[in-house]
Amino acid sequence: MLNRRAPDVPLNRTTSTSSITYAIPCIGPAIEFLRHCHRRAPFLFFNGNTFADVGRQLVTALFAELPTARRREVMSAVAHCIAGVLDHESMAQIVNALSEAADFQPGDRVKTLRGSMSGKIVRVLEDGRVVWRADSGTELTALPESLIREHKG
Repeated sequence: MLNRRAPDVPLNRTTSTSSITYAIPCIGPAIEFLRHCHRRAPFLFFNGNTFADVGRQLVTALFAELPTARRREVMSAVAHCIAGVLDHESMAQIVNALSEAADFQPGDRVKTLRGSMSGKIVRVLEDGRVVWRADSGTELTALPESLIREHKG
C-alpha cells in the first residue's frame, strides 16, 4: 500500500519563460488527501506532524527551484493547511504569491515575505539587489527573493 500512487493526484508543475508558475490545482488533491488523513487521526500521537511532514516533502520536491526562504514559507503554508490551521484558498494565494518571479522595477509596491513591512522599490542595483523605501520612510537594501509584490485589492 505504501508504494501505490494515489489515484487522481497528478504532481506536476508547469513553467513559463517570464516567471515560474506552479499549478496549485495539481497538488491541491494531494494536500486535501493529507488533510483528510490528518482529520481521521489514524495514529495515537503526532497525526498533524506526520501528514504535514509528507506535505513538506512534496513541497521540497516540487518547488526545488524556489529560493530557500520562499520554499520554506511555501512549506509552512502547506503544512498549516494540512493541519487545518489555514484554509485551502489562503494557502493557494500564499503559494502563488511566493512562486512569482522576483522581477521588480522602481515604483513597484512590495512587502516582506512575512508581510511585516511594506513599501516601494526605489532602484535596482547592478548586482541584482533592490533598494526599497519602507512605508515608515526607512530605506533598505534586500535580495529580490526576500520580497513579494504587493497586489492591490
